[in-house]
Amino acid sequence: MTAMSTHAFTLAAKGPFDFGAMLRFVEDWPATSALPSDGRTLRFAYCAESDWRPIGVSVTAAPGGVEVVTTRPAGPAIRGEVARILSLDVDGAGFAALGAADPVLGDVQRLRPGLRPVCFWSPWEAACWAVIVQRSSMHIAARIKQRIADRYGARVTVDGHEYTAFPPPVSLLDADGLGLPAQKEEWVRGLAQAALDGVLTAEHLRSLDPDDALAELRALPGVGPFSAGLILIRGAGAPDAFPGDEPRLFGILREVYGLPDDATPAAYRKLADAWRPYRSWASFLFRATGYQNPR
Repeated sequence: MTAMSTHAFTLAAKGPFDFGAMLRFVEDWPATSALPSDGRTLRFAYCAESDWRPIGVSVTAAPGGVEVVTTRPAGPAIRGEVARILSLDVDGAGFAALGAADPVLGDVQRLRPGLRPVCFWSPWEAACWAVIVQRSSMHIAARIKQRIADRYGARVTVDGHEYTAFPPPVSLLDADGLGLPAQKEEWVRGLAQAALDGVLTAEHLRSLDPDDALAELRALPGVGPFSAGLILIRGAGAPDAFPGDEPRLFGILREVYGLPDDATPAAYRKLADAWRPYRSWASFLFRATGYQNPR
């Protein structure tokens, strides 16, 4: 178990932000549903991408943003990671204007005012989730992911509660017995190497044009078009990417925009162009409103 002194800092939100809406989303998100919650505080542990060492994080609402308490000193890298996880590293002031220009998006914004995308703790963890969940239900995948964390991850005490951090890439580089089919275990090991090589990191992925980042991700083991979009948008937190293949999102967009059943991927991309530079945010919000299964 890792227990350390705590360190506090604040993150300000530029543009609309509702911490309560974010917390309610997290409580219902299978990838994080194992996190105990008191309805006021988001607590989690993860391995910081900046050095792959475990850290515990506690987040509460504060005027104009959030108050963050960590179990390790939080330099610029860790502050940036927490901001990315909460999508507070993006100026969201222009997002509301998109809803004024697009009444359909505006309706969705009014359903979840101030809700920003909540990201996986790292692109590495998002990629592992994408592999684990393939051909499985999200709830089964969540149990498998938690078992991997319990076996290989570090335990961190946050506000007196013990949390388990998903293991860093080096811990799974040669691991077997993950409770996954052999092919998936091989993919996880390949992703671990990509993360250690600096390819599967938020800094690298967000330095690229979104289309180039998606193409690079699709070249990784076990990563198809859907997984690539998940890793870039919900892992790296890229604010202006549009997934190339997400049937659930496409189904929602067909419903609310009245697109034909045989609409091509190009038609969805053209529709999403009106949401720049917040294509990721708009896509997330449509999925989170519950028109269909919201995750």
